[in-house]
Amino acid sequence: MAKRRPPTVHGLAIIDKPAGVTSHDVVNQLRKILGERRIGHAGTLDPDATGVLLVGVGYVTRLMQFLSGMDKTYTAEVVFGTETNTLDSAGVVTATHDMPNLNIEKIREAAVKLTGQIMQVPPMVSALRVDGRRLHELEREGIVVERKARPVTVYSYDVETTQDPLVVRIEVRCSSGTYVRTLAADLGTLLGGGAHLRNLRRTSIGDFTEQDALAPEQVKLLEPITALRSMTKVIADEATATAIRNGRSLPAWPGASPWAVVNEQGALLAVYEADGDVAKPSVVLAEAIA
Repeated sequence: MAKRRPPTVHGLAIIDKPAGVTSHDVVNQLRKILGERRIGHAGTLDPDATGVLLVGVGYVTRLMQFLSGMDKTYTAEVVFGTETNTLDSAGVVTATHDMPNLNIEKIREAAVKLTGQIMQVPPMVSALRVDGRRLHELEREGIVVERKARPVTVYSYDVETTQDPLVVRIEVRCSSGTYVRTLAADLGTLLGGGAHLRNLRRTSIGDFTEQDALAPEQVKLLEPITALRSMTKVIADEATATAIRNGRSLPAWPGASPWAVVNEQGALLAVYEADGDVAKPSVVLAEAIA
């Protein structure tokens, strides 16, 4: 078996994913453009969804674990009166409801009940794995399995009117792992009927926003350290850098853990995390990357 060659292209790409393609499709497109096989993303977007997709190239793929758990912001529309099997407009209509007495005040009151720390049941069309199978794979086979409710946090659930009385525009800021389509369906249920989601767009992941994002064909690689720009940065002298390359634990540094450790030239060496008074390596790069 041929040995896999080390990656030669490294960086972070902030992509504005178009509708109609999967997140994996975007990765394959970037592999062709950049000529690099080792590419991965943080935070899958549904094929119909658009917006911010963070993509790591080369050794930056090892840093994606620190980005996938960041808070996210979405915009979308909620369509009242119709439920679908996927909870969004891509699905088949499963129920209709007469909801003539909707008004923005009632809708906002219901949205407040879905704000804060809540328990949420993952939809069958999600990528969550149960017994080694992704839920959406089981759903396509007509198999429905029990899913346990999980805690998520909805920091804000803002609602605005549109010209259609049965459609509202929403903006949601939430913890990683929150299903916005479920928030839409639950909003319909709380108002005595049903609803589904459409036009989902992710506008931010952490402090990476849609203003930073480019279409896949316009990809621009940012310095690897950009992936960790919200992390506490530590500059290591040569002796410390040698210890890091050997994967050694070190005394904890000041500031919040985890730490992005760079050498005196500013190249990224590793990510360390606190374990009591000790800093232990989570990721040590095979070579320093600028």
